[in-house]
Amino acid sequence: MSTSSSQMRSALLATAALAAGMATAVMLNRPSAPSTPVELASGTFLPQPRQVPEFALKDDAGAVFNNASLTGKWSVIFVGFTHCPDICPNTLGLLKTVHRKLQEQGKFLQVVFLSVDPERDRPELLAAYVDYFDPSFIGVTGESADLESLGQSIGYVFMKSPGPSQESYTMDHSASLIVINPQGQIAAYLTPPLKLDELVPDFSKIIPSQDAAS
Repeated sequence: MSTSSSQMRSALLATAALAAGMATAVMLNRPSAPSTPVELASGTFLPQPRQVPEFALKDDAGAVFNNASLTGKWSVIFVGFTHCPDICPNTLGLLKTVHRKLQEQGKFLQVVFLSVDPERDRPELLAAYVDYFDPSFIGVTGESADLESLGQSIGYVFMKSPGPSQESYTMDHSASLIVINPQGQIAAYLTPPLKLDELVPDFSKIIPSQDAAS
């Protein structure tokens, strides 16, 4: 598959995931109280945050990562896999800078890299991968069925794309960022193309200073 075709496919997946996630949220989850509208340059802020259904995955230390892991802080979930050639490392590099700039403002953002390639992305590999970008980043994965179920609920998709050998497959996946508020609810979707000069102001609007955590 050519680079342009791969990028186009990823963009389509991101668009489909956003639409599916928002539609699923409307159908399955009761909205919480409306929050103050926020205009974003890089995506959509949900005026009525949506609950994240119960889930249980494993983080890069082998510990349980579930709904409780998303409460009490602002989080952003990015879906990918460690063998990703470009989109994943580029996005994580971008989030590294966003994370640092938010810290300079006294605001904390938990960055969660959700691997959809559990066959290869074991905890030790995930830990080394996210640590390269920032030691505070968390790598998470789980059984394929659990990843698919969560994706249907919060709005991401992925599929395995065969390569020239059994071990050289790749994963097509959504490239959007899913923003979770301190109540563990979906607060916003940020969609490609992701740009630093848009993401930093957007996160600054989303995360009030009084909600910052250390």
